[in-house]
Amino acid sequence: MQIDTQVRGSLQQRSTDLDNRGRLLVKCADKPGIVSVLSTFLHTHHSNIIESSQYSSNPENGTFFIRIAYHCDGLREKASQMEKDFEQIATVHNMEYSFHYLHERTRSAIFVSKEPHCLMELLWEWQNGDLDTDIVVVISNHEDARPFVEALGIPYYCIPANKDIRKQVEAEQIRLMEEYNVDLLILARYMQILTPAFVDHFENRIINIHHSFLPAFIGAGPYERAYERGVKLIGATSHYVTNNLDEGPIIEQDVERVDHRDNVGELKKIGRTIERRVLAKAVKWHLENRIIVEGNKTIVFH
Repeated sequence: MQIDTQVRGSLQQRSTDLDNRGRLLVKCADKPGIVSVLSTFLHTHHSNIIESSQYSSNPENGTFFIRIAYHCDGLREKASQMEKDFEQIATVHNMEYSFHYLHERTRSAIFVSKEPHCLMELLWEWQNGDLDTDIVVVISNHEDARPFVEALGIPYYCIPANKDIRKQVEAEQIRLMEEYNVDLLILARYMQILTPAFVDHFENRIINIHHSFLPAFIGAGPYERAYERGVKLIGATSHYVTNNLDEGPIIEQDVERVDHRDNVGELKKIGRTIERRVLAKAVKWHLENRIIVEGNKTIVFH
């Protein structure tokens, strides 16, 4: 009974902490005093800054980016007024900004085809408590992953897809995203090209893993092309999806060294390990509001 009480107390404390935690992301023209303006605003609203990261593209006539994590007692009740008060500051300084609250958990959908390694990594991180999201649905064009997804109590939908029925398939996928109120789509080796209409529906909310170190080997068969080229490094790239194939803003990349002894099968085996960790990092950073998209680049506050 004592253990149960301790557990309940710990959970209640965590819930209270989340209720009072927020994040503020800002992008604006760089000029003296911006940090002071933001810190003064938070101080005025009785908030304590617990983490702050900033970057300027150029101290003279550049763009300024900042991510601030803060604690504010009673934030749930104060958030609306704080956002309203911030509008005037944002107007004066021509800021692009967003507020995020830790008690509002992101709802994620995972898309997968036949290869399950990236999906399994995400599910492991989620089960382990290291992926701060609710995985509310998994969608695939194959049945392979159904058993271990449904074993975790996650709904699984198999929607066969090809270029001839793509419009109907995406209409059903969008319907499911709306039904499950999805915030983030994760393409965990989902081997289908998305149409512009679908991508536009979820701007900067689709994260993909590509099995090469972009911009090398865009498109299909990158390991085969890497082998033919005799590369000495292979990698993986996680990026936001845009309507330019494999050319969206890059979030994270990594590589491993290979040599002439490695055939295509061995390259793929090495690559799967890279893909898993790269996608998991990118998703975590998105969930933690550590990314600001700037054109076709990203500012990532690690």
